[in-house]
Amino acid sequence: MDKFDIITADIDAVIFDMDGTIIDSMHVWRDIDIEYFEKYGKVLPDTYQKDIEGFSVVETARYTKETFGFEDSIEDMMQEWNDMAHEHYKHRIPLKPNVLKFMQRLKSNGIKMGIATSNSGYLFEAFAVSNKLYDYIECAVTGEDVTNGKPNPECYLKVSDKLKVEPSRCLVFEDICMGLKAGISAGMKTVAVYDDFSASQWQDKKAMSDYYIDSYDELV
Repeated sequence: MDKFDIITADIDAVIFDMDGTIIDSMHVWRDIDIEYFEKYGKVLPDTYQKDIEGFSVVETARYTKETFGFEDSIEDMMQEWNDMAHEHYKHRIPLKPNVLKFMQRLKSNGIKMGIATSNSGYLFEAFAVSNKLYDYIECAVTGEDVTNGKPNPECYLKVSDKLKVEPSRCLVFEDICMGLKAGISAGMKTVAVYDDFSASQWQDKKAMSDYYIDSYDELV
C-alpha cells in the first residue's frame, strides 16, 4: 500500500483546515496584522500570532480589542480585516502543490471532504470559488459558525455532522498544534502538514499526530 492507502484505511471523510494546511497564507496575515496595528498607532507584539493561534476570527477580534484597546467594534474590526485580505484570498494566495490532485484522488475513492477553518466565511468563499474547491468539498465550517475556536473540537464535530460521518471515521489535516488538538479531542485521526510558518512546531506536530506529511506530493 502507498501512503494514501495507509492514511485513508477505515476513513469515510477528510476534513481540512485551510490557512497553512491547504494554502500558503500565513505570511499574508503577518503583513496584514502589522499594517492594521500601525494604522492605529500601535505596535504588533512579536508573540501576537502565537497568542491567537487556533482562535476563530470572532475570538481574535475580541482578544485584540480587549488586549490592545482598539475602539472599533468587533464587527468593524473583522470587516476591515476581511477588506484588507480579500484580494489576497481571491487572486494571490496559492494552494499548496498537489492539493487538488489529492482531493481528486479522495473523490475518486468515494471519500467525503469538508473544511474546518478559523478564518471568516467571507474569505473562505472568495478563495473556494476562485479555486473551485466546491468541485471536491461538500461543506465548510468557518470562524463565525462556532462559539469556541481550536483546540476546542466544535468546528470539526460540526463538519462531521454536516457530512453525516462518525468522528472516528474522519481524518483531519492540520498545520498547527492547536488544530491537531481539536481533531484529537473530536475523536478523529490526524495528519500533521508541514508549513514554513509553523516550522518551530514540526517535531511537536509529528509526535502528537497519527501521520504527517512534508507535502501533498506524498499522497498523489
